Amino acid sequence: MRRRFQRNSGLRNLRPGERTVARAEPCIQRRARIALNAAMSDTKDARMTLPLDGIRVLDVTNVLAGPFCSYQLVLMGAEVIKIEQPNTGDLARRLGADPTAAARLMGASFVAVNAGKQSVTLNLKHDEAKQIFKQLTAQAHVVIENFRPGVMKRLGLAYEVLTKINPRIVYCAVSGFGQDGPLASRPAYDQVIQGMSGVMSVTGDERSAPLRVGYPVCDTVGGMTAAFAICAALVDAGANGCGRMIDVSMLESTLATMGWVVSNYLNAGTVPKPIGNENFTAAPSGTFRTADGLLNIAANESYQYEKLCDLLGRPDLKTDRRFADRDVRKGNRDAINREIQQVLMTRGAAEWEQLMIEAGVPAGRVLSVPEILAHPQVTGRQFITKFDHGDGAQVLTGGGFRLSDAEVRAPGPAPSLSQHTEPWLRKLGYSGDKIQELRCNGAI
Repeated sequence: MRRRFQRNSGLRNLRPGERTVARAEPCIQRRARIALNAAMSDTKDARMTLPLDGIRVLDVTNVLAGPFCSYQLVLMGAEVIKIEQPNTGDLARRLGADPTAAARLMGASFVAVNAGKQSVTLNLKHDEAKQIFKQLTAQAHVVIENFRPGVMKRLGLAYEVLTKINPRIVYCAVSGFGQDGPLASRPAYDQVIQGMSGVMSVTGDERSAPLRVGYPVCDTVGGMTAAFAICAALVDAGANGCGRMIDVSMLESTLATMGWVVSNYLNAGTVPKPIGNENFTAAPSGTFRTADGLLNIAANESYQYEKLCDLLGRPDLKTDRRFADRDVRKGNRDAINREIQQVLMTRGAAEWEQLMIEAGVPAGRVLSVPEILAHPQVTGRQFITKFDHGDGAQVLTGGGFRLSDAEVRAPGPAPSLSQHTEPWLRKLGYSGDKIQELRCNGAI
C-alpha cells in the first residue's frame, strides 16, 4: 500500500531515538518567525533556517564523490562531521595546483568540497575509535562512506550494525560500481568510470575521441546522485522513524545522466558517435569561429534557424533545398556550417552574441574558467564566497541554486586536520587524560 507523503514530518526537530510527536509549523508562520528572529538578532549576517538545519552527517569519505555529496548537504544546512585518518587525512588535502597549500594539508582540491565541515580523526581499525564512531552514529542522521564494498563490514561498522544502534540512520555507500555485481570489488576513479561508462566514446570528434571530459564529471555526478537520494531518504525517516541503506554506483549514476544518448541506442538502435562540438539533435547547432573568438550557436528550432539566416543576411539559406527542414539540415551539417562560418568571420564573438540574443537566436561565447568567474552574471548572484583561514584565504563556489528565504553558502572554511576531534570527544564525555591516552595509542 502506498503511503501518503507527510509534509509536516518535524524532521529538523528529531534526535536519534525520539518519536515524531509534534507537527511542524505551517510554512507561512515558520517564515514569519524566522524573519522576526533575524530582525531581533545582533548578528548582521545571521543565517536563515535552511532545509537541513538540525541534520547531523558522519562523512567517512575521501577525495571527491563522497565529499562533493556531503558538501551539498552542508550548503543545505546540515552539520557534517568529516571522519579522517589520523596524521594524513583525506587524500585531497594533498592535491591541487598550489603545492604550498597541499604541503600544509589544505590543498585546493580539498578546500573545493569540504568547507563548513568539522574534522574528526579516527583510526577505524582501532577498537576504541570504532566505539567513538558508534557513539557519534547514535547522535547522527546520516552516514556516508565511499570505501570499496565490504570494507565497512570488515571494520564492524556496516549498515546492519549501525542501524541497530540508530534505527533512523540513513546510510549511503558510494562506490564505483555498486555493492554487488561482477565489478563491485574493483577500485574506481573518475577516469576509469568515464572510460567504462561510454562518456569518453562520445566526447571529442572522429580524430580525438575517445576523450576524457575536462573535469571529474563521474565523481561529481555520483556525489550529486548520493545527495539527492539522502535528502529523499531523510524525508521518509523523519515521517516514519526508519532509515535505510542507499547504494550509489558512479557507473550507473553516469549512465543515468546520458539519457538521450543511451535512449537513442536502446530505443532506436543508433550507436552513439563522437561529433565534437556539434549537437546531434539539430543543425546548425555547435561551435563556430568568429573574427576574434569562438561562439556557440543553438538554432535548434526551425524559427530560430530562420531568424539566424535573416540576421546573417542570408535569407536564401531558408529556401535552399539542402537546408529546407530540420532533418535535411542535419544530413548536410558540414555544408550549412560552411555557409554560416563565412559570415561569422566578419565580426567578433561578443558582437555576434549580442546581435543573436536580440534576434532571439540562442548563442553564447566560449569562455575560460577565469572569464566566467569574473562575469557579472556570476558575481552578481554571490556564487563565490571568501573565508579567512589561519592557513590563508579560501575562495569557494556555491551550490548552483538559491532559496527564497535563506542564503545558500558554506557556514565557514574547510577545516584543518583534526580541528574538531577534541571538542567532539569532550561532548561525548571523554576527559582530557582519556583523550591524550587515545592519541598516544593511535585511536585518534
